[in-house]
Amino acid sequence: LQEVTASSRHYVDRLFDLDPQKVLQGVIDMKNAVIGNNKQKANLIVLGAVPRLLYLLQQESSSTELRTECAVVLGSLAMGTENNVKSLLDCHIIPALLQGLLSPDLKFIEACLRCLRTIFISPVTPEDLLYTDATVISHLMALLSRSRYTQEYICQIFSHCCKGPDHQTILFNHGAVQNIAHLLVSTSYKVRMQALKCFSVLAFENPQVSMTLVNVSVDGELLPQIFVKMLQRDKPIEMQLTSAKCLTSMCRAGAIRTDDPCIVLKTLPCLVRMCSKDRLLEERVEGAETLAYLIETDVELQRMASITDHLIVMLADYFKYPSSVSAITDIKRLDHDLKHAHELRQAAFKLYASLGANDEDIRKKIIETENMMDRIVNGLSESSLKVRLAAVRCLHSLSRSVQQLRTSFQDHAVWKPLMKVLQNAPNEILVVASSTLCNLLLEFSPSKEPILESGAIELLCSLTQSENLALRVNGIWALMNMAFQAEQKIKSDILRGLSTEQLFQLLSDSDVNVLMKTLGLLRNLLSTRPHIDYIMSTHGKQIMQAVTLILEGEHNIEVKEQTLCILANIADGTTAKELIMTNDDILQKIKYYMSHSNAKLQLAAMFCISNLIWNEEEGSQERQDKLRDMGIVDILHKLSQSSDPNLCDKAKTALQQYLA
Repeated sequence: LQEVTASSRHYVDRLFDLDPQKVLQGVIDMKNAVIGNNKQKANLIVLGAVPRLLYLLQQESSSTELRTECAVVLGSLAMGTENNVKSLLDCHIIPALLQGLLSPDLKFIEACLRCLRTIFISPVTPEDLLYTDATVISHLMALLSRSRYTQEYICQIFSHCCKGPDHQTILFNHGAVQNIAHLLVSTSYKVRMQALKCFSVLAFENPQVSMTLVNVSVDGELLPQIFVKMLQRDKPIEMQLTSAKCLTSMCRAGAIRTDDPCIVLKTLPCLVRMCSKDRLLEERVEGAETLAYLIETDVELQRMASITDHLIVMLADYFKYPSSVSAITDIKRLDHDLKHAHELRQAAFKLYASLGANDEDIRKKIIETENMMDRIVNGLSESSLKVRLAAVRCLHSLSRSVQQLRTSFQDHAVWKPLMKVLQNAPNEILVVASSTLCNLLLEFSPSKEPILESGAIELLCSLTQSENLALRVNGIWALMNMAFQAEQKIKSDILRGLSTEQLFQLLSDSDVNVLMKTLGLLRNLLSTRPHIDYIMSTHGKQIMQAVTLILEGEHNIEVKEQTLCILANIADGTTAKELIMTNDDILQKIKYYMSHSNAKLQLAAMFCISNLIWNEEEGSQERQDKLRDMGIVDILHKLSQSSDPNLCDKAKTALQQYLA
């Protein structure tokens, strides 16, 4: 290195010459020396060329030509490795270049913008550096009209630095839509393309931008129509793909209807075309991911995509060929594609998940695709987090099918790798994996038994304590499914695993979903008489406390109804009944709900009464007498005259118990 740096030293020394002409010549020679030579770039950075170039660039006394050449050399250095960019950032190159944009000289402005563009597209540059000074964005908007180069570079800077809703809002509020729209019809392809990319990032998951774009017109033509023209097969692939992304975002935001011809006849078929194995790897990845997003929530689009160009079979190739035979003209391409093959797999899983989200026939077709279940199972244990997440999503989508839960899921013992995924995954995977587990624990799923044996109760109980709401919901939901028609041992294990303390925690959760699922779990635990009596003999006091707590709280109708149904189940027990009969507070509450304004609650309260007064059971006479003294019979007479046929029938049936 010593020798190499020595031979580069004279370039740096010349930057300090007293003769401005020699300095200029030195910068020009340096420019020619570094073009395409990464070693030379690194040497000059090590030798301290950057601070000097930045000094010359910012000196008022430097000629415009010198300042421009300095910007060009700095841009060339930025073109090298990521370490080069880090060195430039450490020298505060961005404020210096932004300052340069205030110059009146267009050539110098263009050189500064080109260098800024190169720095901002590097993954090591924090996007926020563009937004630290509020005046920068408005100045860039003003520079858009200067030349086709300013247009190309500024659009490229915007599209790389627009990450998330905050950035979108800043650009939108600075008039990005109005300022960039007319560039879509520029004579320069590069400008059109960069403007299009800008819109694709501005509109992504942003209803405000999407709704605005629909009504913008350029030369009398609305933007969606311009995007559709850019989708045509004769346009370059990157243009087709990017305009398809714009239309997809607008559709998902509700700005374009899902049955609009520009979606059904143009965007969707274009994205399916991108999935063909003749396309390059990154085009296939982007095509499949965008299509997955487009059809994710619309069953008609899912059906349409599933029958376009044999898409389901075409996606199977994503697991086989990282690149098509025609693309393997150079060994570098093959090497790149083998390294990125996991991206294809995750894109395929994502798209399969969207395709199978609602339609049973599509799920069947996906599962019947060659080795599909094996591929998902393998995907669950891949090293790439993205692939694991996409594979779990795909599995979750397919697990919505009763038919598949009974067949393919069983044949491939999918629950094993799924339980493994649940052991110590990041939250985003846990949420989807635990949702899938909920489905595998439904009573008709044969996987239920082995899952229980593999320690699921402990795992799910721990999920109910998570800070993450979705995980709490899924944990309790899965336990609820597990308790449905389960044997007594499982129910006891669940109660033991949850602990009374945790049960109360869940019943006082601020989220109504958690509360409803917890009540659902209690209701499932308290079913069939021997179970009701057994559980109430061990946990009766706490459960009655919980019921009182909820009936007294500020809760919606559904929550109260579910709670009264739990009471009705308790009232159906043989010995458990006494816990209600000896609790005057609860009896008064049941009486109150019999006369409530909501028929659902009245009905649920009547179930409790019917179970308490049923004739054929021991002690029914005493119970009937006690309830008569409370005025329950009078309420039953009143309800037997009700206009609601359900209430009326139930009241008459109950009164017959008194007559028998």
